[in-house]
Amino acid sequence: MKLDGRVAIITGGGRGIGRAIALKLASEGARVVVNDLDEEPAEETAEVIRGSGGEASVCVGSVTAEDFAGRITAEAVKRFGGLDIIVNNAGYTWDNVVQKMSDEQWDAMQDVHVKAPFRILRAAHPFIKANPTDYHRKVVNISSASGLGGHPGQANYSSAKAAVIGLTKALSKEWGRYKVNVNAVAFGLIETRLTVAVSGEDTIRVEGREIKVGIGTAFLDAAQSAIPLGRAGTAAEAAGAVYLLCVPESDYISGQVLLCGGGLSL
Repeated sequence: MKLDGRVAIITGGGRGIGRAIALKLASEGARVVVNDLDEEPAEETAEVIRGSGGEASVCVGSVTAEDFAGRITAEAVKRFGGLDIIVNNAGYTWDNVVQKMSDEQWDAMQDVHVKAPFRILRAAHPFIKANPTDYHRKVVNISSASGLGGHPGQANYSSAKAAVIGLTKALSKEWGRYKVNVNAVAFGLIETRLTVAVSGEDTIRVEGREIKVGIGTAFLDAAQSAIPLGRAGTAAEAAGAVYLLCVPESDYISGQVLLCGGGLSL
């Protein structure tokens, strides 16, 4: 088990890609702190891990809350005695063309995709600095193909995901001296509740906001036809890309962006 004894925190780990990441890392021996906005999906993911013989804890709440970064890092250290892997995965989209985009829409994407990871990494620094290891710790920040190439209707999301890449590259240079690898995975089209084919007005509720989700069938078909592998990726395949950057085989890879997009070129 390549991650035996490692302690990982995964934001947005109750559903979709985050859940798949939590299960994958746990299957390789990591002890996992699972975060989600809602307690039920977070606890469900943790129970699956425990039922498979693994160890998991839950830290419920919004990653954008001022106290969240301190809470989740403290949970990892208090519950499992360490902090070795940080996966900044939590997020969502709130699309609009730029002339119709509100400040609230813009700020919400920056807060969840950039400020929240920044705060978590800042909160983790004292422990990492004070507790050197003989192995490499790992940080994997989640970006997007939209952050690499832009996407119409996503000026806010594309900008935030591009900023994640800048954060990743800067931190890889700051934290190399602590034996920490800092990389990013940029996802292309992955099957989640945010990207399912819809014909109606499907929404999710995020911090009191009703956010439209899903992709029109015609657009989804066109998007998949542009992917060399001819289909969207699964959550498990997305988790596999993150896993590659968490295992010892990636100890000499840092400051990089891995595009998990089925051969998509940008």
